[in-house]
Amino acid sequence: MSQDIWINLPVKDVERSTAFFNEIGLHAVSVGNERAKLAIGQTTILLFPVEAFEKFTGSKIADTSHSAEVIFSIGADSREEVDAFIQKVEFAGGRIFGKPSETDGWMYGAGFADLDGHRWNLLYMDASKMPKR
Repeated sequence: MSQDIWINLPVKDVERSTAFFNEIGLHAVSVGNERAKLAIGQTTILLFPVEAFEKFTGSKIADTSHSAEVIFSIGADSREEVDAFIQKVEFAGGRIFGKPSETDGWMYGAGFADLDGHRWNLLYMDASKMPKR
């Protein structure tokens, strides 16, 4: 059995979402407003228009203005990378719901919503400060 996994995500405007993800430094390629491929490391996220997504899932999309259906977490290499990335998100029109901050003395991250309200976070983990178990 294949071990590949693709995440499908509904968006209102594929081309606009593609531009947003490229502007914040992720690599997205669209096929017009039909679909787009967003590659993050070994993960592939396919962006589909809402109507297409609802057709092949047989259900309505989640209302991201009132609820979260998932959160995508992306690893960062430094605190500075988190700060710079979140600044790009703000400039590109994303909404920051968790400003950059430290948690437990070894994790530093921030959370944002893309143009369609899907939630993401960027997280730097300083292994040298990670508690020993």
